[in-house]
Amino acid sequence: MRITKFGHACVRVQGEGGVVVIDPGSFSEAEALDGADAVLITHEHADHVHPDHLRRSDAPIWTIAAVERMLRAEAPDVAERVRVLRPGDRLDLAGTAVEVVGEKHAVIHPDYDRFDNSGYVLESGGSSVYHPGDALTPPGRAVDVLLAPVSGPWLKISEAVDFVRQVGAPTSLGIHERVYSEIGITMAASHMGNLLGDDQAFELREPGQDL
Repeated sequence: MRITKFGHACVRVQGEGGVVVIDPGSFSEAEALDGADAVLITHEHADHVHPDHLRRSDAPIWTIAAVERMLRAEAPDVAERVRVLRPGDRLDLAGTAVEVVGEKHAVIHPDYDRFDNSGYVLESGGSSVYHPGDALTPPGRAVDVLLAPVSGPWLKISEAVDFVRQVGAPTSLGIHERVYSEIGITMAASHMGNLLGDDQAFELREPGQDL
């Protein structure tokens, strides 16, 4: 499995049979979708789904019902390619096994209604990676790589560290970092390095770089 980081929450996963792109939102690079065989979207926020990016590819889009409703209203041409997933679903995308995990976005503020959010465990060639979207829902199984959110209006660094510890993946790749400055990203990585055990590595990558 080849994992390539793109901007913010967008990651491209090359499995044995093809390419799955997760969360190509407005903070990410459109070229992440070039040659994609399938797209997964965790939830409806613009930093995770951007219709103009989705128009760059004709790949089928798999996501939750809330995103399908949003795209049907705002980008009906894109919505024609959407297939709806539910928590607990399992499917095969381009030779990569996918499991749908979780139902709700993390709490931004108690006065806001909760948004729907589902993460995805992808497995191919004996390796697995988990993208939680904007949630701290554990995958319920061991994974080789956690795509670990490090910043956001719903997250503080102690929660991010505890989530990485809880999942227990040997390697975590920082995502959801573009609301931080470079100084903030460096601080987050430093805290991870200080607080994770020797059996857990935390990595950062620039857009277009492989893990």
